[in-house]
Amino acid sequence: MDKIVRINMSDLSSQTEPVPAQWMGLGGRAMTSTIVAAEVPPTCHALGPNNKLVFSPGLLTGTSAANSGRLSAGAKSPLTGGIKECNAGGTAARMLAKLGIRALIVEGLPKDDKWYNIHIAKDAVTITEETELVGKGNYCLVNQVQARFGKPVAIMSVGPAGEMKMLSANISVVDPDVHIRSLGRGGLGAVMGSKKIKFISIDDAGTPPVMPKDAPKFKNAARIFAKTLLDHPVSGQALPTYGTNVLVNILNEAGGLPTRNFTSGQYASHDKISGETMHATIVA
Repeated sequence: MDKIVRINMSDLSSQTEPVPAQWMGLGGRAMTSTIVAAEVPPTCHALGPNNKLVFSPGLLTGTSAANSGRLSAGAKSPLTGGIKECNAGGTAARMLAKLGIRALIVEGLPKDDKWYNIHIAKDAVTITEETELVGKGNYCLVNQVQARFGKPVAIMSVGPAGEMKMLSANISVVDPDVHIRSLGRGGLGAVMGSKKIKFISIDDAGTPPVMPKDAPKFKNAARIFAKTLLDHPVSGQALPTYGTNVLVNILNEAGGLPTRNFTSGQYASHDKISGETMHATIVA
């Protein structure tokens, strides 16, 4: 059954709620931004007790659909003051989806100056004081957390920048190869740090796979979608070869490349920082 998990750091409690009717059919950034707009006062301090940090997998996360494993995070941004959404790959979205969690909402601030970790499993949410890993960087942290649990749990964590509530701090998400993916926009790592959460771990043990209602039709549609992505020159060739930075030239041509704090949408030397140039310089 789909559900919302709400964690209150003010009293270190958690509760599970059904997904409200008005949020049914939402996932990813639609879910995170809707919750932030509905529950976070627009004039609140982004690092204060009234801001909320929201995580949500996409509607197709956990299925075989291509590109469906992204995790969305949202909050009032300490960097911009607006509603911020950022997303990343990794294993957290899939495990949340398998647990039936459509959104994870973290609210409030601890009354003490202690740091905490949060562990989410099939039948429990546990909030525990964290002392060992405070001050550690994310790469060091993920290896130690995996060793602590003795199996590949999903991890969302902040490093020293998040602990210090630096406004550009990100949230790191571990991938299957224990590499780091980043929820990197808007300083949401500072929001997580303000709530004194060093990491959130997720264990989907004992949960069934996410199954579509009509498996044959879904499989056929997923195959068509995957072929469309592979046949497209950007998603099938350019992005796998050059990475996200292949969009530099495309965005610059469209006038949408953020330049000089977005006072302009074009940069004269864009070709020097493009994905093609980076590939030729580093890989070729």
